[in-house]
Amino acid sequence: MKDYKENNFHGTQEMPEAIEQTTPIINIGLLANYPDSSETRMLLTPEACGLLVAGGVAIAMESGAGSDISFTDAQYAEYGVTIVSRDEALKYPVVLSYSSLRAKDINKMVPGSAILCMMTNAIIDTEAINALLANRISMGCFDNMLSHNDEPVFANVIDEIDGRASIIYAQDALSFEGGGKGVLLGGVTGINPCEVLLIGMGHDIVSAAKSAVALGARVAIMDNDVSALQIARDMVGGLVDMIAIHPRVLYNRAKSADVIILGTTSMPFDIPRNLFAAMKENVYLLDLKECHPSVAVPRTVAMGLSNALVNFFNEMTLKGGFSNMVATTPGMQYGMVTYDGYLVDKLLGSYLGMQSADIGMLLSPVN
Repeated sequence: MKDYKENNFHGTQEMPEAIEQTTPIINIGLLANYPDSSETRMLLTPEACGLLVAGGVAIAMESGAGSDISFTDAQYAEYGVTIVSRDEALKYPVVLSYSSLRAKDINKMVPGSAILCMMTNAIIDTEAINALLANRISMGCFDNMLSHNDEPVFANVIDEIDGRASIIYAQDALSFEGGGKGVLLGGVTGINPCEVLLIGMGHDIVSAAKSAVALGARVAIMDNDVSALQIARDMVGGLVDMIAIHPRVLYNRAKSADVIILGTTSMPFDIPRNLFAAMKENVYLLDLKECHPSVAVPRTVAMGLSNALVNFFNEMTLKGGFSNMVATTPGMQYGMVTYDGYLVDKLLGSYLGMQSADIGMLLSPVN
């Protein structure tokens, strides 16, 4: 790790005058998405990288990583980012990737280094977990981390974009070009608006409701927690019907809805089978638990996450690096999956049948 701090990561690339070169405190390798996956989202824009470089962070990015969000290598290089191969980026003390890594890439990382990513299904891969443990790689998932005011800031960004993008998906599906009836969700004087039924609660559902209302649709949110509905009502206003889940009411609402979006309800709930039979033949149905519409707007995702990540890494810089950040930041500890050779995510350990450790106990000698 000492060699990374002594090397000049900016090489011969020219940097804007506004960015001052400083001795790197944190060294980051930024990875592209796997080419054989459907993932398009990325964590950092060139401008965000420039802010981090100015604050003492050295960033080396895998060539072509910004293509999914329509940024070139040259645009990143203008903000002080060094362009390298994937294998070179994997050798950095802190590796950034939107998706969790596969075992093959984890085994190329420097033992004792760290990876920060978003929570994906690949995390439950036993081979990948074993590679993390064998190489003492500490892995944290941004989605599960909390801010200083106990907000899941990274998860909220994705949920909000997923919710708003789901309405874009719905409108496209209803249009003639999307194979639908050729109608707008609403907003045209004299025409009965489409009905949008949102089942569940959370930032994604609330954001979908706001977008649907803005387009002029008739919107209802149904959930099985009245208190959650009351909070959501204050967030979206009186133009959205807030309805407790009741079998007959749910059936009637589903029967007339033009768009149905399924989220996560406050309390466990299984959609009755007869509900699908009641739906219109040409209803647009989207399950946010199975689909992430934000993959259609990855540049917006990168912009939203960048705002939070600049704050995150600025704090890490002030605290003197990754290890100190973990040791002194409870909100970050919540998002750690593995730490220095130990599995510390108890839920994942239970799911995989693997022994897990308490990260608080592991960090107690440090604190």
